[in-house]
Amino acid sequence: PVLDAPLVDREELFVQKLRQCCVLFDFVSDPLSDLKFKEVKRAGLNEMVEYITHNSDVVTESIYPEGVFMFSINLFRTLPPSSNPTGAEFDPEEDEPTLEAAWPHLQLVYEFFLRFLESPDFQPNVAKKYIDQKFVMSLLELFDSEDPRERDFLKTILHRIYGKFLGLRAYVRRQINNIFYSIINGFALPLKEEHKMFLIRVLLPLHKVKSLSVYHPQLAYCVVQFLEKDSSLTEPVIIGLLKFWPKTHSPKEVMFLNELEEILDVIEPSEFLKVQEPLFRQLAKCVSSPHFQVAERALYYWNNEYIMSLISDNAAKILPIMFPALYKNSKSHWNKTIHGLIYNALKLFMEMNQKLFDDCTQQYKAEKQREKYKLKEREDIWSKIELLARQNPQGSIPLFSMETETPTAEDIQLLKRTVESEATQGMKDMRKEKVLTRRKSELPQDVYTIKALEAHKRAEDSQDRR
Repeated sequence: PVLDAPLVDREELFVQKLRQCCVLFDFVSDPLSDLKFKEVKRAGLNEMVEYITHNSDVVTESIYPEGVFMFSINLFRTLPPSSNPTGAEFDPEEDEPTLEAAWPHLQLVYEFFLRFLESPDFQPNVAKKYIDQKFVMSLLELFDSEDPRERDFLKTILHRIYGKFLGLRAYVRRQINNIFYSIINGFALPLKEEHKMFLIRVLLPLHKVKSLSVYHPQLAYCVVQFLEKDSSLTEPVIIGLLKFWPKTHSPKEVMFLNELEEILDVIEPSEFLKVQEPLFRQLAKCVSSPHFQVAERALYYWNNEYIMSLISDNAAKILPIMFPALYKNSKSHWNKTIHGLIYNALKLFMEMNQKLFDDCTQQYKAEKQREKYKLKEREDIWSKIELLARQNPQGSIPLFSMETETPTAEDIQLLKRTVESEATQGMKDMRKEKVLTRRKSELPQDVYTIKALEAHKRAEDSQDRR
């Protein structure tokens, strides 16, 4: 035993025992072989667990590479194929987990490494040379083990590594978060009620978080995956997004517009009918935004062929909602790029249905006339009040005016001519730029996400282990 050796020899003896425990034995094809040596290894592992737990100054610099190597050689292995069904066929209450045959040794290896990490002598600055991203990735791959005891140890060890190695925290978070892609993609149809609740009560409220930009591409992808699985979820998702729509945070509003276009790329026409009115009321507000990036991103929707086909089929509902915002901002928005995009949108509406466009123009003009008449009435009343106030020798009020802009017939004709010319020029300019498009179910082009997904090649990861 190590404790029986002189103090000067204990470190060397400890290293020798660690190396002795790197010998692997067969517990599967021939469980009765090498029983004596298996017991020797088990006793050695037990001794090291006790030694590192109850003694100080044990974890010296020479122990780090030996301890990590012993753990790696014993644990980082190719897992056997799953003996239980995966996906929808798997029932955790009926299908018994397959237990690891070598658990008598593996359990002690896990316990040793856990005590190693928790030792008061443990120095992360020394250990980081050996416990790196490659080590963490190998550790994460072991979560595919069917033995729940092993997964429980892995959870605890990963938590300890996350707590002690600050430089690995972002990497661990990325690898764990990326699992959600394959989990949702593997959900069986029809979706279970608990999965729908996960979307509505967990994923959607994540849009409220201030740090949304950190994970928004991944979150949007997960939401779209749900909608591709079950189109009936489209209405609650879009209504939820509109509910959480940012009011004063323009960069976040652009993110919402990006996600909304991804959703519209996969929306069914029947589902579009349910949400078109609240959806385009919000888009009208975005077009009117003084922040040009918000207005620009909303107007890029008119470059999306599928969205334009949906708009064309429902122009009678959508154009009356959008026309006032488009007309007003074609004249009043401060940014010239927005003018060109608005003229392009108006031109497309005009080409869809000339009569409807003319009707909306006349309705807008009539509405402005009514507003002008109401304001004139109000102004007359205030004028009378002002006159009475002036007749009061003890007080005076400042003059004020209430004016509103009403489009004249010349304005309307000028609008049509301008729409034609500006839209043509605007389209020429936009062809020089990259068109914002998205393929169905395309992963966000995030470098860390791509690397993580390329590195994780296990087939089971694309299944839902429910």
